[in-house]
Amino acid sequence: MNRRRFLARSSTACAGALGLLASPALLRAADPKDKTRIRIVYALHAPQQPGPDWPNKGFDFVPVMDRINRELTQRCPGFEFLPSLATGAEQAKKILEADQTASIDGYLVYQMNCWNQVVQTIATAGKPVLYADFQFAGSGGFLVYTSAFLRNKTPNVGFVASSKIEDLAAAVKCFDVVKQGGSVAQFVAATAQARTQSTPKPGSLACMADPVKSIAPEECLRRMKASHILAVRDQNAGPAEPQLGIPMDWVSFAEVNDAWKAADKDESHAVADRWQKNATLVEGVTRETLETSAAMYLGMKAVLKKHDANAITVNCLGGFYGGHIHAYPCLGFHELLNEGLVGACECDVQSTSTMVAMTALTQGRPGYISDPVVDTAKRQIIYAHCVAHNRAFGPQGPTNPFQILTHSEDRQGASVRSVLPLGYLTTTLKFDQGRKQIVFHRGKAVANDPDDRACRTKLCAEPLGDIEKLFTEWDQWGWHRVTYYGDLKEPVFALADALGYKVVEEA
Repeated sequence: MNRRRFLARSSTACAGALGLLASPALLRAADPKDKTRIRIVYALHAPQQPGPDWPNKGFDFVPVMDRINRELTQRCPGFEFLPSLATGAEQAKKILEADQTASIDGYLVYQMNCWNQVVQTIATAGKPVLYADFQFAGSGGFLVYTSAFLRNKTPNVGFVASSKIEDLAAAVKCFDVVKQGGSVAQFVAATAQARTQSTPKPGSLACMADPVKSIAPEECLRRMKASHILAVRDQNAGPAEPQLGIPMDWVSFAEVNDAWKAADKDESHAVADRWQKNATLVEGVTRETLETSAAMYLGMKAVLKKHDANAITVNCLGGFYGGHIHAYPCLGFHELLNEGLVGACECDVQSTSTMVAMTALTQGRPGYISDPVVDTAKRQIIYAHCVAHNRAFGPQGPTNPFQILTHSEDRQGASVRSVLPLGYLTTTLKFDQGRKQIVFHRGKAVANDPDDRACRTKLCAEPLGDIEKLFTEWDQWGWHRVTYYGDLKEPVFALADALGYKVVEEA
């Protein structure tokens, strides 16, 4: 089911739940002259998530929303909160129409799922709007939409990106700026001040020694041209436009699936044995699923060999949900990355070409694609995905622990939680050949977050530089980034010069 049909179905469920979430205790009668009245608009698919998306299928948002409503009521005694749900622009418009006869002082829009476009409509009312992220759930949309507001200098939208309810409450109290006669611009400034004041000061950014043996830009360009990317998007096959000078071909789902079918059963069994032995935990994944995942790894290796390629990226969810492939490639990508090859998620050719370039530049270090989350409460950016290597320093380097779990969004198949090394400097970036730019930041690896919501691997880093600036580029670059271990600033800037690209430092 595509997203449009999914959201259309979900909107019916949400419409019926609007009244259920409005607790009488929260909507008690109040004199609007005395209380600041805030409409909370939760942007989500449905109160209980029916399909795969962040945070995960089956997730129950009702207790989360109840907790937010209750905590805000307790922490903001001079306020009255009116909770509502909206799946998209149409329901957001109906909320605004209904509020024309109410004395609403402002809106708190909470991004609960990633891509429900609600806040854009609410912002058109001109009232002060506070935009909040339910982290590991709405973070993709939150980052992309927030950066668009910042770029367009939307005058009435402030934002909060914190895992602490105290920080949310402090931002909500900024609505009183307008209630007491201040301007909407002063409200937005107050939310920014509340956010920066609650963000911890930088910790120690001293990192573990990690010398990187990078190659000269000219040699890197030569190796990139000698590489070959296979992109598995649909059932079409044929030549594709090169990426960063790297040759690329489209390969069909059918070819990959046939290679999966043809994988040697004994070899698949042996690979599954090795994964099961080496993983510190296998949970929710059957032995049969392990073996079908091993067959997918062997199938992808066979396709790479057939095409003399060293990188493959697969439209994994589209292929699996469409019945075109019958095993997730997550564990196969994990294995390819450990071998110095490239296995990349979601047929993201931009990130894949970035990985080919950087693995060549660092002589074999693997990167991994992520969907980042920014948490000001911890001064962290969290790189989340259901795929990652466990050889951060290259095929000959040490391994770190990893777990085999289901794919997070749908609780099916098999994926990887890699417990990555801490204390090291990381470099996160993405190349864009259309703009001839590289988006770039660095951070110190400080934690692995085990939260069950969203993707399995979650490496937390403290960014070097200005965490506030990290909110500004997502609308231009999309959500994905690619993370490598090592301080790669000098070699990346040198490669950019050789390519004729500009580096955009996003922190």
